[in-house]
Amino acid sequence: MKKGIIGKKIGMTQIFDEAGNVIPVTLVEAGPCVVAQKKTAENDGYDALQLGFMDVKEKHVNKAEKGHFEKAGVALKKHLKEFRLEDSANHNVGDVITVETFAAGDKVDVTGMTKGRGYTGAVKRWNQHTLCSTHGVGPIHREVGSMGPNSSPSRVFKNKHMAGQYGNEQVTVLNLRVVKIDAEKNLIAIKGAIPGAKDGIVFLRDSVKA
Repeated sequence: MKKGIIGKKIGMTQIFDEAGNVIPVTLVEAGPCVVAQKKTAENDGYDALQLGFMDVKEKHVNKAEKGHFEKAGVALKKHLKEFRLEDSANHNVGDVITVETFAAGDKVDVTGMTKGRGYTGAVKRWNQHTLCSTHGVGPIHREVGSMGPNSSPSRVFKNKHMAGQYGNEQVTVLNLRVVKIDAEKNLIAIKGAIPGAKDGIVFLRDSVKA
């Protein structure tokens, strides 16, 4: 990984390119992020940078977190995330990483928590068909249906699509293109949709499969 930053999803809009084509984009307020800790292979077994994002009041952090930031000599931050950057040796604690790390045309992977939809049925959760409404199925149009044969194997297979918790899980979308960078407002415009609701925290990195 060569680039990485923490951001907050602002929402979706659309912009026009030089040819007049409409591009749907998601705006992300990325950074500035401060290096709160530097991990090395000698001390920790691997090289990484721990980035902090968004200032927070002292009353909203516990004693351990407060001591962690005081040791680093940086302001209190609300979110922390490790990035195993290839050039982590070139950064020190207290350095600031901005959205200018990325540039228009870069391919990025975006990780975030999807919208939580609670306990849902198989139709909403797995996009299954409803039962036919004209053949006497009664009040069970949205039920799962057959669980499987009762003679053999006489059990329900693992991972069968059934009702349950839908959403609120970490998802990574790969190979999204950076359309525009606004360094003054710390904004990055990414083509397409990314996981999460508005104001959700997302993690950006350079694409691993570009």
